[in-house]
Parts: sequence; structure tokens; C-alpha cells
Amino acid sequence: MVMSRGDSRTNDVQFLRRLESREMASDSGLSSLGVEGASAAAQALSLPADSYGNNPQLEVMWAMKAYNHAEVYFNLISSVDPKFLKLTKVDDTIYTSFREAFQDMNIKLIHPDLLKSAEAKEKWRPFCNQFENVIEDFNYGTLLRLDCERDYTEENTIFATRIQFFAIEIARNREGLNTPVFTSKTNKS
Repeated sequence: MVMSRGDSRTNDVQFLRRLESREMASDSGLSSLGVEGASAAAQALSLPADSYGNNPQLEVMWAMKAYNHAEVYFNLISSVDPKFLKLTKVDDTIYTSFREAFQDMNIKLIHPDLLKSAEAKEKWRPFCNQFENVIEDFNYGTLLRLDCERDYTEENTIFATRIQFFAIEIARNREGLNTPVFTSKTNKS
């Protein structure tokens, strides 16, 4: 089956909708798993995604983990000036390498093709792979905001690898692009 550029984003959005409806349907969410269930889920989530087929339960666990990460990150940049955040031990290396490889990339408002097109994937691959033994879970799925001045919403979210998330968000933080999120939240307080 040939997918258009929009189909990939549509699948991402549909997946998140399924996750949200399943979470709402469950009264107690992850807490209903108990200690053993949560431990098994954590172990399952620690394995690379390519170890699994298209198991819907595992897809939900992966999406929940990605959603929780996104929520924590947005709360962080909403409460601490992002210019002072350090996301990894190697932020300087990631930022320098990212800006060398993607010097003209508009990270304020990212077009999905900059991550998902065949040409983009070819350009991203060597960048991402250089962090394989540097960043834990460098190629795991993560949610990334397209417009850095907005929250995570269905229309403003795309799946990216963890290293893509780090590269773009470190750059946004250092270049002051996430500052409006922080100032808007602190001004409301």
C-alpha cells in the first residue's frame, strides 16, 4: 500500500485517539495493572519497538509512555525558563551536530515533511545514528510539537525519534523559541 505524506500523520493522530479513548474507558488506568503488571509493562517497554509485531496492547503502552513523556516535558518548559534546561549530558554535542546538519531548518514551526519525507529520512538517518551508543533509546518513538509556541494537541503533534526530539527541543530552548510557553504560563500565575 502506498501512503501519501498526510497518511502517516493521519495514522499517528488515529493512534493517539485510540489511546485516549482506551484511557478514558479505563477507570483506573495504569494503576489497575498492580505492581506485577506495571513491572511487566515496564520490562516490555524497555525493549526496542522492532521486537514486536503490531500488538494493539503494546501500541497503547508505547503511546502512553510517549504521551506521559510529552506531558512531563511540557510541564517542565512551562515552569522553568527553557534557556536554562539541560535535557541530556551531551546537549552541547547534540546541538552543535544538529545545527551543522540542519542549519536552515525552521524549528519554530516544523512541517511534517522535514521529518517524514523520504529525503528527510535520508538526511536524518546519519545524524540520528551517531547517537546510537550515546543516548539511551535514541530511536524510540516520542511526541514532538510542530509549533513550539503551542501545547501538545492532536493537530500540533507528530511522532519522532527520541534523538530528533532532543535535537529540536534543545535547539528551541537555546534559541529562545520555547520561552513564550514559559512566559505565558508564568504570567497567568
